[in-house]
Amino acid sequence: QLHLEESGGGSVPAGGSLRLSCAASGDIYSGFCMGWFRQAPGKEREAVATMDVDGTTNYADSVNGRFTISQDKVKHFLYLDMNSLKPEETAMYYCAAVRFWRCPDRLDQYNLWGQGTQVTVSS
Repeated sequence: QLHLEESGGGSVPAGGSLRLSCAASGDIYSGFCMGWFRQAPGKEREAVATMDVDGTTNYADSVNGRFTISQDKVKHFLYLDMNSLKPEETAMYYCAAVRFWRCPDRLDQYNLWGQGTQVTVSS
């Protein structure tokens, strides 16, 4: 059974940086789109950054230029490097995957989710 587990969350001041990691339990990178998503209290879950099977990356406009998604296929990790964090980016961050060549826009099409890691940005 495939399993995703996030780590690396924490509390940082505004302008700070964090690296989130997502460990996969198997070689799911072959044929799987993967991405990072977040959900703030009282808000809907939203896509932050995704990576298509061919390595094409996509970012939410609000994080473009500050966040970087990457993966280590050998060690089965997906990363999200976050810089210049803002208080409004306080949220639970999730790693997710689906066996699609191109990452879908609809979050309900992702069928593999981690439990999430909390990121808190103080002002």
